[in-house]
Amino acid sequence: MSTHRCSWANPNNPRYIAYHDQEWGVPCRDELRLFEMLNLEGAQAGLSWETILNKRDNYRAAFDGWDARKIAAYDEAKVAQLLSDPGIVRNRLKVNAAITNARAYLRLLEEGGSLSSLLWDYVDGKPIVNRITAQGERPARTELSDRISKDLARRGFKFVGSTIIYAYMQGIGMVNDHDLACFRYKECQHGG
Repeated sequence: MSTHRCSWANPNNPRYIAYHDQEWGVPCRDELRLFEMLNLEGAQAGLSWETILNKRDNYRAAFDGWDARKIAAYDEAKVAQLLSDPGIVRNRLKVNAAITNARAYLRLLEEGGSLSSLLWDYVDGKPIVNRITAQGERPARTELSDRISKDLARRGFKFVGSTIIYAYMQGIGMVNDHDLACFRYKECQHGG
């Protein structure tokens, strides 16, 4: 018997299947992963998630394991190095956004906050569970992603438009948008 997955999960890419089966829609409160995913979702703008997922290990290496303190200190020489790295998306705006995001993230921490508390407070600590029966029913953005997008932008984060933030919410499990028929739907309802 075959495992039924969401219609978007490319069955020919083992990395994509692992992402779908183990991460997407699973509630995440880990600060490092939340910071990584925020930047990767921003890097994905205008591209496919599969493209970014295939480059994820390269991103981790290029961006010092997503250490925000190191990234916040990047200078022009490091930016030039990143822009010559074929393992990541070589877009100056996106590279600079990761640096800006590291600085905004460190300010958030200095103020006594965290990405986890900031994000999960919007949903009272519990994922929103949608009932997706077909690919076209999955929204690209919502009123909530609009609000979170504006909040993050106000705090100085870049590449945090509402569509990017909704994809982020799905990826970190704030929203369970697994297809109703997907084997992960019920599992993600209860935290993973």
